[in-house]
This record gives sequence, C-alpha cells and structure tokens, in this order.
Amino acid sequence: MLLLSSRALIRLPSFALVWAVLGILLLPVAEARADGDGLVREEVSFAGGDGLTLHGTVLASATAPGKRPGIVLVGGSGPGPREEYRQEAEAFARAGVTTLVFDKRTVRYSTTHRDFGLLADDALAGVRLLRGRGGVDPHHVGLWGFSEGGWVAPLAATRSSDVAFVITIGGPGHSPLRTQAWNLSTHLRHRGVTGFFPDTVAGPAARLIASIGAFPAADHDPLPVLERLRHTPVLALWGRHDTQVPPQESAQIFQRALAGAGNEHAVIGFVAGAAHNGHRTSDGFDRLGGPLYHGKPLGALAPGYADTMTSWVNEVAADHPPISHAAPAPPQAVTSTPIPQGQYAWLAPALLLLGFAIHPAVGALRRIARRPRTRTRTRTIRSTILLRWLTVLGIIEVSGALLCPLAVFAAGDATATPVVAGSPAIWLLLKALAIGLLALAATTAATAWRERQALGRTLRLQTLTALTATAGFALWAPWWGLLRP
Repeated sequence: MLLLSSRALIRLPSFALVWAVLGILLLPVAEARADGDGLVREEVSFAGGDGLTLHGTVLASATAPGKRPGIVLVGGSGPGPREEYRQEAEAFARAGVTTLVFDKRTVRYSTTHRDFGLLADDALAGVRLLRGRGGVDPHHVGLWGFSEGGWVAPLAATRSSDVAFVITIGGPGHSPLRTQAWNLSTHLRHRGVTGFFPDTVAGPAARLIASIGAFPAADHDPLPVLERLRHTPVLALWGRHDTQVPPQESAQIFQRALAGAGNEHAVIGFVAGAAHNGHRTSDGFDRLGGPLYHGKPLGALAPGYADTMTSWVNEVAADHPPISHAAPAPPQAVTSTPIPQGQYAWLAPALLLLGFAIHPAVGALRRIARRPRTRTRTRTIRSTILLRWLTVLGIIEVSGALLCPLAVFAAGDATATPVVAGSPAIWLLLKALAIGLLALAATTAATAWRERQALGRTLRLQTLTALTATAGFALWAPWWGLLRP
C-alpha cells in the first residue's frame, strides 16, 4: 500500500486530496461487497490442510447485530465449486449465520484418491478463518457437511474443540464403497432393471473392486468417528427421497452411535419433499426449481429445510442446544449389501481367464517362434476348431462379465445403461453367451473324446485346461449372476 506523509498531502491539489481520502475509505468495500439482497460477500483465500491455497466466499447479513455464529460448508464428492452450495450459504447468511463456502481442492483429490483426513484439515482451516473474523462469535463456529462431507465434518469435529456444532445432510452411515453400491443398484432398479444385475453390482462386483483397491477410501468406517462426538451438538438430516445413501440405515447408525457416545444433543430428522441434497424433488431422481449447475437443475431448497437448520444453529448459539430426539425414518425400498472382506476375490476370474488363454497363447508363441505344427490327421480338425472357438468365447465371456458391472462403477451413473427386458442389453447378451459357452464346451469335450487317439499330447493338455476353465466358469457364473434370472 502507498503511504503519503502529511506534508505530501498538503501539497496535493484539493481534488486529488479528496480522491485520495475517498480511495482509502473505499478500500474495504472493494473487498467486501454488499449486494441488493441484504448480504455482504467477501472473497477470501486461506491455507488448507497441507498448505494448499483455497479460495472461497464469506457471506454475512448486512443488518444482523452483534457477534454472530459462523458455519463452514463442506461439500460432497467431486470437484465441488462453491456455486453448487450458493443457496445453502445464502440461507444461513440471511438467518444471521456468517458462512464460508469455498472451492473444494483438486490437488491430492481425484476419482482414484480420497483423503478424508486432508479434507477435514481443509474444513478446520475454514473454521479458524471464521473464528478470527470480526462480527463472528468464535465460540459458536460449526461445520455443515453434505454427502461425502457427512464423513468429513464429523471427522474434523473430533480433531478440534474449535468446532462448536455439526450439521449433516445426506450423511452416509456406511463405508463409501457400500454406499456407492447401494446408490448404483437403486438407480438401476429405477431404470427398470429387475433381474439379478443390481445384486451383482452391489455384491460380487463391489467385493472385487475392494479386493483390487480400485475404489478410493473404500473401507472408511464412519462409526468410530461418530462415537467420538460426545459433547458436540449434531443435527443429522436426510431427504425423505434420498436415493444416494440409504437414509433409514444411515439414520439408525447415526442415532445409535451418538447415543452410545453419550451425546445428549443429537437431533435426527428427515426433510419432506427433499432429495439427497435437501433440495426439492418428487421422487429423489429429479430436481424441481432452483438454479442450473453445469446445465442440470440443482433444485430449490425443500420447504422447511433451511429453517430447520438455521433455527437449530441459533438455538445452539444461544447455548440452548436441543435435547436429543429422532424423527421416524421413512421406508427404504432397498437394503444395502455388506461388502465382505476378501483380498482374493480377483483370483477366480483371473484363473478362468488364464485357463481359457493358454491355447491361443501357445499358438501365438509358436507363430512368433515360427515352429511348424505337428501334423495330425484330417479328422482332428473339428476338435481343434471347437477348442479355438471355446477359448475365444471363454475369454470374451469372462472379460465382458467383469467389465459390465465394473463399468457402472467407473461411470458413476447407472442411468446411462440401456435396458432390454429388465436387464442391461450387454448383460442380456452375456447371459446368452454363457449358455452358449457351456453348450460349446460339452460339444468340444465329446468331439475331443472321440478323436482322443489322434490328438497330440499338447492339444490334449490344452483341451483339458479349457474344459477345466469352463467347469470353473459353471461354478462362478451363478455367483456372478450370469446364470440367474
């Protein structure tokens, strides 16, 4: 900043002196602007958990008197720009709660990497920022966590006594992988998938993903974290039409954990007419009203949602936090599936692929080495051709069966799957090919037996290996859902 001595100011022309004084007086207004909606917004930057610079906006009421409570908004999964939570931030600020909403980090956070501890440190950095601001009561600054933030905000509260309260909306009670499996299977059923495929996604496929470590923070358990919130007032809310986390199960877990911890100020509630994010919906799959975000409707805040949160915060700030109570949970159509711990879930499909791949691999190696094949009689051509088709079909079948449900996880959006006769089109084709594979194996076995005297030792071993792989496939396919309705 340029500083002028009093003598230099006297020498300035009168109009220049006026502008200099006005410039000094208006400097704070350039940083904190008051819009026509009665809110003051100030752009801020602060250091996150690992020193990364984070950018956000502090919103406050232009008329609320005295020291006000504060709240830091912790977003859900994904990049989470602050604009996504503008409606919530404005609702808190209008109610006299100074609010920080910030752009989520994209460094050390991606679709393949999650560190809830680091995100919790970011949230605590935001709490420190608000606690140091004039007009904010440093003893009543809390956290609001949406979805993934429902794991992060409680974790942050256990790490610092600076967090005066916690609000969650759509907070998951299960691990990230189990929650996502429930989410995807629920959306598949909404799309009209009525067969066993949703169970494959939520069960065997999820277990396979866990075994290969392909899902970030897959086994994070929120229960021990909730059990450490002994003295922090908690308001845990779910939309009555939540289709992304199991609301009934999650609410029960929150209630039991907080009660078991001896927390006397834990309120469990459900927002009528609300989706996962507390915004208006008719069934949990659409959004009604509100602004657009990336061309898609966010939905307006559900009636009563903002009032429930802001009135609760003001009661906490008045040192009268509500006594623990829980509203009746809405019915939940689909129960989530536990993900068994198994480090070797990948082994069975790997062995199947290996068994089917041996014959074409030997042929490829021979071609590379340019070694001529042993001449066999003409009548062995049939079994050789059948073996070739069996191995190729086996590789296609096992690979496709693995990729189909895993692609649902990778896309993160089960609604993109085309459905035919109650099953995804590709899955329906794979089920038909599974029957064809077993029939082809039976034909190959019968033909090879008839021609056994003419087959060379190498072809016999390759045929036996492929048929053994098919037998293994016959045992694995029902568990994977290929030979089920």
